[in-house]
Amino acid sequence: MANETALITGASSGIGLGLARLFAADDSNLVLVARREDRLKALADELKSEFGVDVFILPKDLSEKNAPREIFEELQKEGMQIDVVVNSAGFGARGKFAALGEQAQIDMLQVNVVALTHLTRLFLPGIIERGRGGILNVGSLAGFQPGPNLAVYYATKAYVLSFTEALSEEVRNPNIKITCLAPGPVRTEFGSKSELDDSLLFKMSLMDVEPVVRAGYEGFRRGDVIVLPGMKQKLIPFLLRFTPRFLVRKIVKSLQS
Repeated sequence: MANETALITGASSGIGLGLARLFAADDSNLVLVARREDRLKALADELKSEFGVDVFILPKDLSEKNAPREIFEELQKEGMQIDVVVNSAGFGARGKFAALGEQAQIDMLQVNVVALTHLTRLFLPGIIERGRGGILNVGSLAGFQPGPNLAVYYATKAYVLSFTEALSEEVRNPNIKITCLAPGPVRTEFGSKSELDDSLLFKMSLMDVEPVVRAGYEGFRRGDVIVLPGMKQKLIPFLLRFTPRFLVRKIVKSLQS
């Protein structure tokens, strides 16, 4: 998309990295945000060389409360206009809520919910004023049900799903896309970092990252509000409507025990 600039968080790995490549391949200039500066530099060099786009990197830790405001102000100083915000940063932690570390779960809320909301609030008014662009939030299939043994993570993704749907209805402009990409388990660093690699959930339904990011990107460009990549992912929310919630809780718990 000529003359478009996309801000992508969580860009150093996984879904965020995959989306950065797709936006660059479509001629979008990029602002890449993640904690690991070395990875951001390497990715920026790769995308500049391969696609000839402009890439600006901002090493930031979104678990820090002031990070979204710092991102916004630094880009204002640079005179950079953001047309698309891709909120891909996020993490989970497997274990019982009462036993998991307190700070890790507070940081999860900050990254998965607060930073996502704050960045959207900072950049969306300009997008609406210009009448083009959009917001692509990376949610999860987890957002459609409660998640014992990942209680906070599932709750954050329920927020992302609800927030995105509400925004799409508020904006109601065909030139502004508001999308939630909601995949199931994906073959990225998330599984090992969340200690889910050995769970039945991951063993049963792990997807490669490329088709997930492709589905998310194409769905965003079409203006889809919710993107569920894969037939199994599309089926699960439908089946959940007819399954008693007490049974859903037990099934999810057994998959993540």
